[in-house]
Amino acid sequence: MMDTVSAMSPAALSSSTLLLTAILLSCADGKTESVYWKNKQLNLHVISRLNPAEKKNGELSNDPITFNTNLMGYPDRPGWLRYIQRTPYSDGVLYGSPTFESVGKPTVIEITAYNRRTFETARHNLILNIMSAEDFPLPYQAEFFIKNMNVEEMLASEILGDFLGAVKNVWQPERLNAINITSALDRGGRVPLPINDMKEGVYVMVGADVPFSSCLKEVENPQNQLRCSQEMEPAISCDKKFRAQFNIDWCKISLVDKTKQVLFAQEVVHGEGILPDAGEYRPPSEALKSRDYYADFLITLAVPSAVAIVLFAILGYIMCCRREGMEKRNMQTPEEIAWPLSTLPVFHPVTGEMVPPLHTDNYDNTNMPLMQTQQTMPHQTQIPQQQNAGKWYP
Repeated sequence: MMDTVSAMSPAALSSSTLLLTAILLSCADGKTESVYWKNKQLNLHVISRLNPAEKKNGELSNDPITFNTNLMGYPDRPGWLRYIQRTPYSDGVLYGSPTFESVGKPTVIEITAYNRRTFETARHNLILNIMSAEDFPLPYQAEFFIKNMNVEEMLASEILGDFLGAVKNVWQPERLNAINITSALDRGGRVPLPINDMKEGVYVMVGADVPFSSCLKEVENPQNQLRCSQEMEPAISCDKKFRAQFNIDWCKISLVDKTKQVLFAQEVVHGEGILPDAGEYRPPSEALKSRDYYADFLITLAVPSAVAIVLFAILGYIMCCRREGMEKRNMQTPEEIAWPLSTLPVFHPVTGEMVPPLHTDNYDNTNMPLMQTQQTMPHQTQIPQQQNAGKWYP
């Protein structure tokens, strides 16, 4: 299967398109191509998975193909370079804004294609030549958050061109360029619910050579800042120029004026907190004296072990010896058991005389029922019953 790889490096959306071709074989080929990118501006490289030249039964082949990208010799890409491919049936996009450290250093990106139907693979090496963009300084930078767009939709040249055109109408700069595009998911955003065709949102940073317009500065008004703190939409006069196609969250706009960021070189003064110059560093000798760790081992292991043994001995004494003593006490004879306070002598309810306890010392209470029967017990006085006067019963 043949796959077409196209690269686009937009400089104010006016750069040409360079077509590259990679052929899917059963093993990776070593084909290498080069593209030129500029730092401090948005660059993108589209990896297309379909080739119109190949047909199957008179129709275009639509095999699921996934692409993996990494820096040659490393498992991942550089930190400034991002890649996205939603499904195996969609194209992949490499995009990012190179840093100043990457200028003049060729960056080799390995693109590995995998056909999920035929299990064929191919590898394509893409060399990114980074050039400096200092000849077009853009000190005034504004970052917009567009809520109704995904990153791959915003990377399309026609959508990005429409957005830059709307920004140019409200800003009126001489030079305007897209500096960076970042998905809201890379900024800690949440994956949207799959309802109502919700989008994840995208951050777009643009740069210009003139100060910010009055419309863009309206977001810094105290009234609008108060409305944003109350989660209300601020009143921006130029919002209607974006509303037809782009839903912008004006509370998340960021305005950066790099002309005010002046760096002053501070002279280092030796004093408190700074060590004096001690000369050349000399590492320790390789012939180091060996250290005996036997004493440390004893302190670390023997002392906790001894404490644990003592604790186990105390626990064993409590669980075994004390329990045996309680069992012996429960096996004592009734004569050895102290009677409760309820068995002390009490006053007779009728005569008022002192009555000895119900249970004497030689009284066996092991066979005594819980409820006493109507029997005449010792020291019990019978109460005379009232008899009828008419009859006498023997």
